[in-house]
Amino acid sequence: MCHYCGCRDIPLIKEFIAEHERVTDAGGDAVRALDRGETARARELVDVMARELAAHWRGEEDGLFAVMRQDEEYAAYIDALVQEHRELAALLPALDLTREADAGRLRAAVDELHRHIAKEEDGLFPASLTALTGEEWNRSMAAWRAAHP
Repeated sequence: MCHYCGCRDIPLIKEFIAEHERVTDAGGDAVRALDRGETARARELVDVMARELAAHWRGEEDGLFAVMRQDEEYAAYIDALVQEHRELAALLPALDLTREADAGRLRAAVDELHRHIAKEEDGLFPASLTALTGEEWNRSMAAWRAAHP
């Protein structure tokens, strides 16, 4: 993520980034657990990822994404991000990490997650600085809070 636009100082964006870090840490730990042959531990970490992502995606999609999607300029970009959310949400609980093919799918998903996060942190989040009004930031933050009771 860039460090020059200032979006990291926005409380909501700071929360999203912290969630990204927790999820990518869990994903990396799950892959390393697989490397050690610890499939049960990897499954636990994938479940941690899924729980964190469910709240994270709800906060993004009901808040920042919904607000920014109202601008035609961002709609297709956001739709693609939401589709990626749906794909990962379907994949994670379905993985049988005792199967090599599914272990490979997890590895690919963790790599893809990093690319997905870059699209948000390097694209959408900086754009939000100039795209949103104060009221839109308030609505976005309220949606994040609702997703994290």
